[in-house]
Order: sequence, then structure tokens, then C-alpha cells
Amino acid sequence: MPLDRPVINSNVPHSARIWNYWLGGKDCYEIDRQVGEEIRRMNPQIVEIARAQRAFLRGTVAHLTEAAGLRQFLDIGTGLPTQDNTHEVAQRIARDSRIVYVDHDPTVLAHATALLTSTPEGATAFIDADLRDPDVILERAAHTLDLTRPVALMLLGITAHVPDESAYDVVARLLDALPSGSHLVLGDSTEVYRPEAMRAMVEHWNGASDNPRVNRSPEQLARFFDGLDLVEPGLVSVGRWRAARSGSDEVEGVEVVEEVDCFGGVGRKP
Repeated sequence: MPLDRPVINSNVPHSARIWNYWLGGKDCYEIDRQVGEEIRRMNPQIVEIARAQRAFLRGTVAHLTEAAGLRQFLDIGTGLPTQDNTHEVAQRIARDSRIVYVDHDPTVLAHATALLTSTPEGATAFIDADLRDPDVILERAAHTLDLTRPVALMLLGITAHVPDESAYDVVARLLDALPSGSHLVLGDSTEVYRPEAMRAMVEHWNGASDNPRVNRSPEQLARFFDGLDLVEPGLVSVGRWRAARSGSDEVEGVEVVEEVDCFGGVGRKP
């Protein structure tokens, strides 16, 4: 059944479109390019952060498919389709992988059909929902995923948009519904290496957008992994995580800087 095309406000910047712009994509409007350039002037490393986080997604999905044997992924805060989406990485390794994408950004919904391609052996689905509605997400995800079997919960760049303490409750609610052997993949912005630039970026974003965000310290991000067993090398800069796992800091000829203000990790539910 085709997805309804949502109404998109091209006068308000959206995180997914700005991220797409930083990654070299074209699915953005003038307001997104304008805000994206303003943020890049404040924080020149933002493009490196975007690339490193994308490499982190590729590396973690490959690891969980190959080493952990996972075949189910729940990717919340999907963002706009780009090269090597979660289902493409997973299904290259295991053709029977099943992936559910979740996002509530109207631009992402408009492009969601690009995320619904799948191998015949596997499956993909898209849910129009907000991270703050975990019960809705779980109920709809169960139409595609078997929630009695391990699932990889992917939360990249999304918990920053739940700036208060409720973010921990939301993630815990999602994890509580998943069985032993499930994994959490989470990465988000910090203020470790360039605190002034990262703080200015968030302040500017919150003044220009209707979708506020927050930077968290590594210690605050670590709270999302409470009760989980962290996979080596633990919670680190996302560029350093991939380099530690693969022994390389290049992805398709593009150097991925290790020390970026986005920390992430992978945790296994006992």
C-alpha cells in the first residue's frame, strides 16, 4: 500500500534535510542549505561528524549481522535515504534480514519508498511515528519483526531531539520490550573536542528550528546503556569505534576523522 505524501513546509529547516545537505545530498531546500551553512561556519567539523556517524552505522550493522548473527533491525530516526542504508548493509551480508524504519519527519516520509526495497528473502517496512511514542512503534514494528527474537535497536542522532530526562525512559521502554540477545546501537552529539562550537551549533539550531536538540556528555550517553554489556571498544567517538573494529579509518576513499563530537556504542541485552 503506497504511503500518503505528507505536506512539507519548505520554510522551516528540518534536521534530516540539513544532515542530507552535509552529506552532499540534494533532498533539501534553501532554508536547509542556509541553516546548514550557518552551522558549518560555527562548527566546521559538522561534515566530518556526519560522515563519521554514517560510517558508524555501516560498521555496526555489519558487525551485528556478521558477528552477532542478528537478522532484525529497528532503525528509529532514519533520516533521508542515502548510500548504504541499514537494509542495504544488512541484506548484503544476510539476505533474510528484516528492517523496520521509523521517522516522523515529513520529508523522510515523502522519500520512504526508497527505503522499502528488499531482497525476496527479507523485508523492509516504514513507520510514520515519533520516538516519544514507543508503544506505537513497538505495536507497528511487530507486523514485520518477531519481537520474541533478538532485534538491533538503532538510535543514531535521534535522542538529542528528546532534550529532557524522558529520553532515558523512552529508550528503556523500547529495550524492555526486546528479548535477551538484542542490541542497542546509539550515537549522538557531545561537547568533548570542540565544546564552544558544538554549544553554538545547538543554540543556533534551537533558535531556527521547531525541533530542539541537546548535546549530552559521554557520561550522560552512557546512561542509555545501563544494564547492557558494551561491545568493545565501548562508548567512544564514533570515528574511533569504527577504526577500532576494522583497523581502518577510511570508507569508500573518504577519510573518517576519529575524534569527532559524536559518541556512540553498541550494547547487548543479557
